[in-house]
Amino acid sequence: MPSATENATPNAVAPEERSNNQTEVFAVHGADPEVLAYAMAKYSRSALSMKESLREIGSQKAEQFLNTFYFQYGHRSIADLAHIAFAVERLSLLAAITLVDEQRWDGQERSTRYQNFRRSGWYLPDFGDDSISDRLYRETVNDLFAQYHAVFEAVFASLKTQVARPDDMKPETWERTLRARAFDVARYLLPLATNTSLGQIVNARTLETQISRLLSSPVAEIRQLGERLQAAASGSAWNVQAEALAALQRDIAALDPALGERAAALLLRPVKTAPTLVKYAAPNDYLMRTRQELSQAAAELFGDAAIDPAPLVDLIDDADSVEIDLATTLLYGQCPYPYRQIRRAVAALPEARRSEVISLGARHRGHHDELLREFAAGQALRFDILMDIGGFRDMHRHRRCVQILQPFTAAHGYAIPEGVPEAGVQPLYEETVRAAHAAHATLARGSAPEAAESAKYVLPLATKNRALFKMDFAEALYISELRSQPQGHFSYRQVAWEMYRAVERQHPSLAPYFRATDYDAPVDLLQR
Repeated sequence: MPSATENATPNAVAPEERSNNQTEVFAVHGADPEVLAYAMAKYSRSALSMKESLREIGSQKAEQFLNTFYFQYGHRSIADLAHIAFAVERLSLLAAITLVDEQRWDGQERSTRYQNFRRSGWYLPDFGDDSISDRLYRETVNDLFAQYHAVFEAVFASLKTQVARPDDMKPETWERTLRARAFDVARYLLPLATNTSLGQIVNARTLETQISRLLSSPVAEIRQLGERLQAAASGSAWNVQAEALAALQRDIAALDPALGERAAALLLRPVKTAPTLVKYAAPNDYLMRTRQELSQAAAELFGDAAIDPAPLVDLIDDADSVEIDLATTLLYGQCPYPYRQIRRAVAALPEARRSEVISLGARHRGHHDELLREFAAGQALRFDILMDIGGFRDMHRHRRCVQILQPFTAAHGYAIPEGVPEAGVQPLYEETVRAAHAAHATLARGSAPEAAESAKYVLPLATKNRALFKMDFAEALYISELRSQPQGHFSYRQVAWEMYRAVERQHPSLAPYFRATDYDAPVDLLQR
């Protein structure tokens, strides 16, 4: 017979029971990521508390649950609950740009502004039997690193003669600050082949998408990176406490062998962070086929047309139909042309042809595929930005934007940073960049299977490249205010200031809300 408590309505709960119904908040530590994701997912399917769930389940039960609900029923939000930390070391700058190109991504990379990359090493693609390309590649990269060092030394020496040390600043602080400013300039000569390192903390859903995207790359290094990420998530994670735990287990075993065995099972067990959630990550057929067909469509539309000149920052906020914006954006990422030039060509197409371009972006979409990022259309503010790759990498961090990157190319020329003319090394600098761009063109015509992709590694960070940033007003204000501050790098400071100026010209009533810093105002080089 049901008890009175079981039949009671919520309003009939005794006062003393209500008084104990207080919110409880506690942090959770020590659970494997997939086990924790399962425990949190159980909130929607069970009345158990978090502590009860974690006591009840283990990795095997978590795997069974995820196999059913994640893969069979498509509940991908479960993977949002499993967060995993990775260290990714000795990858090229080219691969790093591709790796971090996720809207849901948290991480930090080794800074080209504050560290000397001369001894970082660099990536060497496989040129097969093409020994001529292999030799040209090595010579070009070695020359870029040699001149990177020479420009740094020249700019550092120049700054020491230009910037007096304040009486209240220690000599080592003064030198360290000027050294960082010199690296700001010298990094323009670092090739995309340069090795870097980064750390990332991502949820398992983002990780699965990231791995699939990397495996779909036309670049061998990036495909290998996807394989290694998948292996790292599926295999045993590195435990920072491993040596201390092993020593503790040995001490316990020395006192009591049976207890030592129990301790070994608990303290030394391998932890696999996301073996279930990433096991089916594979190359994305939708992405690869769509990229190929859109690239072909762009080539048919433009042929060998010249690239229109464009400003550093072009604000596109004219009234466009969603259809024109979609078709333009889909083609934008597959060619080197400015947004306005592409839009003009798209607008001139018959409606049926324009619809066909849009259909190319979705026709190969599988049952579980998300639409391409290009379909995130309708933002009021669209900035077409042409800037050096080094400065772009700082802008790339603004993940609240929809960012569409164009392929790296030498077609847009290169930037000459502040400090190079003043240090008297502009002829050396320009000769080095032009030689690297010439090598890029030669390498792209090589006989290796991925010659065109491998050639991109010799492009220095001075190379200008184009990216489309779509955003709302709040994000435009945030970027303009943050990135225009005087302690920032002069490259993105100029872009942020021009973003503000563009809004000011086209929406003058909104300009007073910005707190952007005038790029042309004098800057204290000792302010970091």
